[in-house]
Amino acid sequence: MTLFEAKKETTYVVKGLYVEEAVTRRLQALGLNDGTCLTVLNRKKKGAIIIKVRGTRLALGKHISSGIEVNEITEGEKENE
Repeated sequence: MTLFEAKKETTYVVKGLYVEEAVTRRLQALGLNDGTCLTVLNRKKKGAIIIKVRGTRLALGKHISSGIEVNEITEGEKENE
């Protein structure tokens, strides 16, 4: 599933970044890499999504969040981190 489809107040792990190369490099510099855990904090009406990754809040537009592949983390996986 993509980050754009993610549910509010749920934790996910990044599986891949499928956006332009320059955007991918910027996201990686901000700590959004494959295997990184993130939490969806809020969703805005026009498609923007606010996430928390490595202690930092990021706001991503629909175009970028649609290019980030994620998997939901279950409760058991959260406890193992």
